[in-house]
Amino acid sequence: MTVERILKGKTSVVATVPADLSLSDVVALLTERRIGALPVMEGAALVGIISERDIIHVLASHGMAALQLKVADAMTRAVKTTTLQTTVEQAMAAMTAGRFRHLPVMDGGRLIGIISIGDVVKARLDEQQYEVDNLRSYVAGAA
Repeated sequence: MTVERILKGKTSVVATVPADLSLSDVVALLTERRIGALPVMEGAALVGIISERDIIHVLASHGMAALQLKVADAMTRAVKTTTLQTTVEQAMAAMTAGRFRHLPVMDGGRLIGIISIGDVVKARLDEQQYEVDNLRSYVAGAA
């Protein structure tokens, strides 16, 4: 299974934020959408990602005043991305090795989606259940 298949089961609209948005506004957006991260865009270019973890780190160092900072002050700039052709196993390995939970999906230099570790785990479990069901059918048919 590939990232492309995961994205087919998700909404095609990707929520993004600009780098000059306040962290207070980002917290509200993350809460409203019940998501854990947002790609940061400058025009059509992906320039970072802001996650719950990034916000926690800046809160730890600045206290509540951190909520008045801008996304650019807290975002992760070195964003790992993936493509539609990446396998679920490859995406899971990258997320585990990099210790991040959200992976923007790019196609031709354009952001087309984002997958979470939850999406990847669900896809892997679905894939394993399909294999188990096929093996059960095979064994039952051979008996």
